Amino acid sequence: MSSHTIEASYKEEVIHEHLHESHDHGTKLGLWIYLMSDCILFGTFFATYAVLSNAFAGGPTPKDLFDVPYVLAETFMLLLSSITCGFVMLSLREGKKNQVLVWLVITFLFGVAFVAMEVNEFHHLIEINAGPDRSAWLSAFFSLVATHGLHVTVGLVWMGILIHQIITRGIGGKITQRLECLSLFWHFLDLVWICVFTIVYLLGVY
Repeated sequence: MSSHTIEASYKEEVIHEHLHESHDHGTKLGLWIYLMSDCILFGTFFATYAVLSNAFAGGPTPKDLFDVPYVLAETFMLLLSSITCGFVMLSLREGKKNQVLVWLVITFLFGVAFVAMEVNEFHHLIEINAGPDRSAWLSAFFSLVATHGLHVTVGLVWMGILIHQIITRGIGGKITQRLECLSLFWHFLDLVWICVFTIVYLLGVY
């Protein structure tokens, strides 16, 4: 092989690596831009909730409706899922596929438990005539909490797809990047829920 061929091959490899790194940075930048737009979205919902927090229209108030121990258990489900998501990333850095899968499945199950508890709460409120059409406050409450729940559901779908991809393709390459993006998204939802729990539930009751 001539020196010109070797040099050309080396240049192609450098260009390929550069394009790959640029794509990775572009994907992460896109995710950060999306998360910033989500901050604006949730900020709008929180502002709306604050404005309507006393608009009960003669209906039930937070003290009448909220079961703080139940919501605290719900919160622990999401907090634990955030911790296990961290274990996913630690296992990924060590290149342990089976551990990545185990922690990812556990994270998924905690997420499912959180969504199931939230749906159960909504069902109970609607059953006792405290649905989103009862008052402006309840409309704001359902809009804020349901929007967060929808994001968690999207995260669970994303997680399920990644579990399938890891089983069939293993870890590394694009899978690593996708897991990193999922981890950022999941921790972001955890932070938003802490704000929901504090502002909506705790301040509403106490």
